Amino acid sequence: MLIDTHSHIYSEEFDADRNEAIGRAKLAGVSHIVLPNIDASSIDRLASLSRSDSEYFYVANGLHPTSVNVDYRKELELIFSDNTFASLTNVVAIGEIGMDLYWDDTFVEEQKHVLDFQLSYAKERKLPVIIHCRNAFGQIMDVMSAGYRSGMTGVFHCFSEDYEAAKQVLDMGFNIGVGGVLTYKKSTLPDVVARIPLTSILLETDSPYLAPVPHRGKRNEPAFVACVAEKLSQIIGRDYDDVCETTSANAKKLFNLN
Repeated sequence: MLIDTHSHIYSEEFDADRNEAIGRAKLAGVSHIVLPNIDASSIDRLASLSRSDSEYFYVANGLHPTSVNVDYRKELELIFSDNTFASLTNVVAIGEIGMDLYWDDTFVEEQKHVLDFQLSYAKERKLPVIIHCRNAFGQIMDVMSAGYRSGMTGVFHCFSEDYEAAKQVLDMGFNIGVGGVLTYKKSTLPDVVARIPLTSILLETDSPYLAPVPHRGKRNEPAFVACVAEKLSQIIGRDYDDVCETTSANAKKLFNLN
């Protein structure tokens, strides 16, 4: 059994063959898929897919940092409205949220404010969070130090920091999300995951992005989480089935999955 803890299979990249991609995921042993939101424009797609199979798809609702701009207040109102949450089934987390300063830092203060709002929302409702972090680890940790490190749970998805950063994440009781980057030749992630407990690792694809080897350069999809599991088993010297079982148990615990 595998769990893809981060997939955007509701996106338009899958419009031509979504059902087939879901079928391939099930054949690969994927038993659950968590669907993180992007912004208000993706809610309807997300809601429609989550309703299509409420025993297979689970939802994280939130505002992605790259969608934060001058209209962020309006976005938050739409995403966190009662009507929006009523349209969604199986909401198990707030996400994906965080900060992204890789391409542009124009809205860095707005991103901090949006992150703070969503962390507060998650903490009040006792929901875990899915953190997107790109070129912003220090800034995210500064926001979280304002009172969100105690009693909160979550995952730093698509982790790309060093071991020292990983230790900070683990010290908070958060998990590390590992995807296709683990399989890349020049990735430093294998050195990090080799030093952290398997009980703190979640598997993900971030599909349609960041396809693992041997599919790199192609559209990623949930079935390819098996490639990540295989690579992880090689790195840490654990049986493939053990890796699948343990990481799935981690995901079930964090997101309270059935």
